[in-house]
Amino acid sequence: MAAGGESDFLIQAATYLGAAVIAVPIFNRFKLGSILGYLAAGVAVGPFGFNLLHMQEGVFHIAELGVVLFLFVIGLELSLTRLWSMRQQIFGLGATQVAVTGALIAGLFIIADVMPAPAAVIAGLSLAFSSTAFALQLLKDRGELNTHYGKQSFSILLFQDLAVIPLLAAVPFIASIGVDGAAGGGIQWAAVAKPVGVLIALVVIGRYGLDRAFQIVAGSGSREAFAATALFVVALTALAVSWAGLSMALGAFLAGALLADSSYRHQIETDIEPFRGLLLGLFFISIGMRLDLAVIASSWWIVLGGAAGLVTIKGALLYGLARASKSTHNNALKTAAVLSQGGEFAFVVISLGVDALLFTNGAATLLSAIVTVSMASTPLLVMAAHRIARSGADSGEDLEGPQGGSDHVIVAGFGRVGQIVSQVLRNSGVSVTAIDRAPEHIRNAQRFGFKVYFGDASRLDVLMTAGAMDARAVMLCMDDTQSVNHAVEALRAAVSNLTIIACAHDRAHEIELAQLGPDVIIRETLESSVLMAREALARMGHDQDAIDDYVGQFRKVDRERLLAQRDYGPEAGKELLHQPFMRPEKPSGGSS
Repeated sequence: MAAGGESDFLIQAATYLGAAVIAVPIFNRFKLGSILGYLAAGVAVGPFGFNLLHMQEGVFHIAELGVVLFLFVIGLELSLTRLWSMRQQIFGLGATQVAVTGALIAGLFIIADVMPAPAAVIAGLSLAFSSTAFALQLLKDRGELNTHYGKQSFSILLFQDLAVIPLLAAVPFIASIGVDGAAGGGIQWAAVAKPVGVLIALVVIGRYGLDRAFQIVAGSGSREAFAATALFVVALTALAVSWAGLSMALGAFLAGALLADSSYRHQIETDIEPFRGLLLGLFFISIGMRLDLAVIASSWWIVLGGAAGLVTIKGALLYGLARASKSTHNNALKTAAVLSQGGEFAFVVISLGVDALLFTNGAATLLSAIVTVSMASTPLLVMAAHRIARSGADSGEDLEGPQGGSDHVIVAGFGRVGQIVSQVLRNSGVSVTAIDRAPEHIRNAQRFGFKVYFGDASRLDVLMTAGAMDARAVMLCMDDTQSVNHAVEALRAAVSNLTIIACAHDRAHEIELAQLGPDVIIRETLESSVLMAREALARMGHDQDAIDDYVGQFRKVDRERLLAQRDYGPEAGKELLHQPFMRPEKPSGGSS
């Protein structure tokens, strides 16, 4: 009996993994994204497709662990300090979005007379929620979580996670209004104190205990124990928050945020990643399995029309609210696209509504199908929004400008030189403020975890805003020679004692720069060319002492020629180009 159960479990697991292995690469190959691949795999193997995986609620609950771990990883990237700085968007833009969207959808349901007012209120509010898993995964895959629109979208999602708790609590309350015509009972203060107390306890324990616990486990030298501890912290926090009546995903996010400043953050994220990826994939497959193709086929105009209406209403409202909060057109468009779908919490609310007799089974099935189809449309809408945004020149208007700092090094220009300079300095413990005016450089840097500010470093005001007055040095690595010249000249006049290290594009540029007074000039290709010559001489049998001597002679001749060119023009010293090096004398042998 046990053997049969184990065999069935292995068959189910192999089917899930096989569906993911086949579908995801195909969808990625056509640039449709892994999420649509998982959805398609769920439809194919689910009870409404080939019925290879049986639709059980247990599968969905296990899959929810993927969302929990995903929120934990997101929390690792956001400290509590940073969350506090986002409070206006979270409780301003987020609250407005939920209230306005919920009221509008509920009003449409009431006007259309498709359900009673109490049910319409719950349905409208549940459809106002977006999918945290879908939206954040899309933002993370595109490396846009830290962009302006990414932060804005995250703020709205975070408020939705907070707001889902009172919504769940309101379902039986509103159901009683629909049945009795009046609400009974007052505010349950015990129910309010319980989640507040749990959250306070978690913050205190996380602030003063978690880092110490990881330090002890890390000292054991067991990577498996470290990974198990990370998973245990996520599970325990999620359970505690769930016991208090809050969202497990919110609890996991809080645990991650408490560890955001921990010295073990990167190792924790590395160990969690494989579990997160697999379980989140299972979550998306389980969503696909919920797509009842028969219901969609029999009421396709309702499902497709409802999904299109939901996406349109939410998208239009999100665009308008984002613009009202001073977002650019491109940012508002992207925010509207990534949050236009219904969310996973809608399934929970709709299920509770059925139990409370707010919704009929038929209405609940159609609402669930509408939410699922809207989810499936999200990756396509996001691609369309980005294509529209890219149709114009990338002005970088959604990128963050430089901020003041102290005791740091400013690296201006994040191209091929600036990237290497920044990496060496950062990994040596030096605080770096990187600036670039090319949006593509900044977006590419974000994919690899670099923070680069948008700005034209040839302008003195941008450099001053970045903290040039308090910088230990400014390193000018821009490709444009005139930009480097302007920056050196302006900085030297404004901050006479500032250390300025400039990268010269070529020999002629180095001569120009020398007249402007930087402390150090490094010709861009000089050292790499010398290194290549050294390697060639070494492989041809020259010993290292001889190579060092030749390179020393080259540097001396090159310097003499450069000085001559400064004084007498580019033709000066050209005879030095063809002057053979003196062959180094070999040390005399013999011993007494």
